Amino acid sequence: MALGAVAEPPVRRRGSDYAQLSRRISQAGLLERRPGWYVTRIALTLGAFVAGWVAVFLLGDSWWQLPLAALMAVATTQVAFLGHDAGHRQMFRRRGPSELVGLLAGNLAVGLSYGWWVDKHNRHHANPNHEDEDPDVGAGALVWTPEQALETRGFGRWMAQRQAYFFFPMLLLEGLSLHVASIRAIVGREDGRYAVPMRHRAVEAALLVAHTVGYAALLLAVMSPVKALLFAVVHQALWGLYMGCAFAPNHKGMPMPTADDELDFLRKQVLTSRNVRGSRLVDTALGGLNYQIEHHLFPNMPRANLRRAQPIVRAYCVEQGISYAETGLIESYRQALGHLHEVGRPLRG
Repeated sequence: MALGAVAEPPVRRRGSDYAQLSRRISQAGLLERRPGWYVTRIALTLGAFVAGWVAVFLLGDSWWQLPLAALMAVATTQVAFLGHDAGHRQMFRRRGPSELVGLLAGNLAVGLSYGWWVDKHNRHHANPNHEDEDPDVGAGALVWTPEQALETRGFGRWMAQRQAYFFFPMLLLEGLSLHVASIRAIVGREDGRYAVPMRHRAVEAALLVAHTVGYAALLLAVMSPVKALLFAVVHQALWGLYMGCAFAPNHKGMPMPTADDELDFLRKQVLTSRNVRGSRLVDTALGGLNYQIEHHLFPNMPRANLRRAQPIVRAYCVEQGISYAETGLIESYRQALGHLHEVGRPLRG
């Protein structure tokens, strides 16, 4: 270099940004498994779940079953959160124990196909909020981009114009939708092959049948058909609503990258995710999903460590000049609904 020339700063490769953050997280011990915490969490969650069904049996043919159905929706969602953790191998490093917990929590306890959910959720994590890659933002009952809205026709177009108003009511059908999707994933075929890859298809099918038969048999054994039907409606509707409310704040209304956007892993995960502030009660209510940024950066991090990882990740994003989205729970819903309303604007014009 010639004397007097100004030395340019070294160019940092963006791929190294995540590696630096990962080292900080690892050095803090936050990727270590938490077996004691999970033993306690599993015992408390399954204990409440089983106790709830025992209460259903003991209460018998009573209209008080309907409030109990609402409580069982909460317990069912908490069990589903355990299946989520197992799917990410947050509990165990080995696949076998993780799959066992996932199958028991998902297929048997909740009636949700673990294999289908893992396949779908992994694709979401790989490309969050990417219209062409993330199955969670594909056009369906709701649309997520103006382009998707303009492609709607008939009743779908009418819904797209007003979808922000119907979002929470539609979540009451989410439980039914998940059950139907699970069955279709197990039996659905395309070009002579099963459409959804699944490691334990026969086991999953048997567990779903056991769940359905056991669920119906218990309700019909202890209460009249009318009360049994109303219990199922309340339980499944509120379970779907709770699940939707836990997942809705995470990405809805956040940037939606396209194939033209060149984002490294760190920025892809951070810029498309939103955290929800709150106490440990919020942590429990949302199953740790309120730390969505940390969860997407380190999906196999035990849920109990996410709260401790947050200040490290947030400080690192400030260092790198990366926007870090964090808001309250109600505001997160306002932003998500605002996005849904804005998407339908071309149709209302």
